[in-house]
Amino acid sequence: MGSEDHNQREGDDSSSSGPEDLSVIKVSKRRWAVILVFSCYSMCNAFQWIQYASINNIFMNFYGVSTVAIDWLSMCYMLIYIPLLVPGAWLLEKLGLRTIALMAAGLNCLGAWVKLGSLKPHLFAVTMLGQVICSVAQVFILGMPSYMAAVWFRRDEVLRASTIAVLGNQLGNGLGFLVPPLLVPNIEDRDKLAYHISILFYITGGVATLCFLLVIIVFKEKPINPPNRAQSQNPALTFSDALSSVIRLFKNLNFVLLVISYGLNVGAFYSLSTLLNRMVILHYPGEEVNVGGIGLTIIIAGMLGTVIPVIWLDKTKTYKETTLVVYIMTLVGMVVYTFTLDLGHLWVVFITAGTMGFFMTGYIPLGFEFAVELTYPEPEALSAGLLNVCPQVFGIIFTISQGQIIDNYGTMPGNIFLCVFLTLGVVLTAFIKGDLRRLKANKETPDNKLQGEEEPYQQSIRDWSEEHF
Repeated sequence: MGSEDHNQREGDDSSSSGPEDLSVIKVSKRRWAVILVFSCYSMCNAFQWIQYASINNIFMNFYGVSTVAIDWLSMCYMLIYIPLLVPGAWLLEKLGLRTIALMAAGLNCLGAWVKLGSLKPHLFAVTMLGQVICSVAQVFILGMPSYMAAVWFRRDEVLRASTIAVLGNQLGNGLGFLVPPLLVPNIEDRDKLAYHISILFYITGGVATLCFLLVIIVFKEKPINPPNRAQSQNPALTFSDALSSVIRLFKNLNFVLLVISYGLNVGAFYSLSTLLNRMVILHYPGEEVNVGGIGLTIIIAGMLGTVIPVIWLDKTKTYKETTLVVYIMTLVGMVVYTFTLDLGHLWVVFITAGTMGFFMTGYIPLGFEFAVELTYPEPEALSAGLLNVCPQVFGIIFTISQGQIIDNYGTMPGNIFLCVFLTLGVVLTAFIKGDLRRLKANKETPDNKLQGEEEPYQQSIRDWSEEHF
């Protein structure tokens, strides 16, 4: 055990010289800086996703466009992700973490500065262009957490690292709800309004630029020594391998059920986030700042809801049971929120929305981890990417449909619409079999493996095919 402890000691090997030594398993202190910088630019990108929706009515009046047009500033994130999923996952494998991180942070920065060219009411197309650029950056962000955690962290740290990465994105959503209403008041004078919007855009551009510079300074492709045996044996993934893997993933019934149920849950969250301003303002006119506070409450509660189930999951490994319970509680929270929104008391909305957010947002990392267990040893970047596609599809469908229902029939029928699909998600989750392939493989690790190591999460395509077919 003495030599094993020596090999697994924590040291900053990222700055050492010499060729990569795959025979030594050692972690680098830089890994925490890498994951934190990723969380920062992921946060900035998530902020830009929701910054328009949180003051939907103000931007609608400034640009003189319909509510649907403003909704598309959010939905373009969802739409663009779908066709770019497989190319994005392949590029991540082909180009590596540093190049993809630079692309993501660079595009996020570029999109933020493009928006500064849209400070006139007739320049809505320019702000849409900036948002589209940011949405392309998102493609390279959503697929990175699990891949980055596997490259830089020990097996016992992977879940923790992935959670930190997800929390950064969620914090960006929360700030995207809170900050815009504080900086951009609901005033009629368009010149003054343009000034306030410019402050919002300049701050966003400055933060995006800082994040880009931090990526240049901090991000490395990988540590000198692999942090676990999986990375020391990890083969490269070709584009044809990626397509073959996608086909196999869709033949995995448990994974398909999880993809659909996950899509229904997170798609509902996307719709609620996009339409939150419209829903609350209908019942509480002039409360844009409180709308931001409600959105922040949903996200903060969701961040807490992310941490607690993950800690429980890490100790118990009850993936199916934990996921199902959290999903059921999401449905309960949504029902309570639906029937209390119009009571006339904002404090009630804060409580019910926070309760709903605790479970709805807390479900996200559970879904990712459950997917990895069900699809081992397929590439985590692909399973995570496919898991993210379904919410984009449902998010667009739900946002358009719920928006139309709210406009024509009110908020309660619109929210009941989401409750129906969340009920379907609960049923589908109940039918998923807890086939924990990664956990099973780790239990079968020979005794001569180093303690704390894991089997490769990406075995060669040929070996996997021969074993299963």
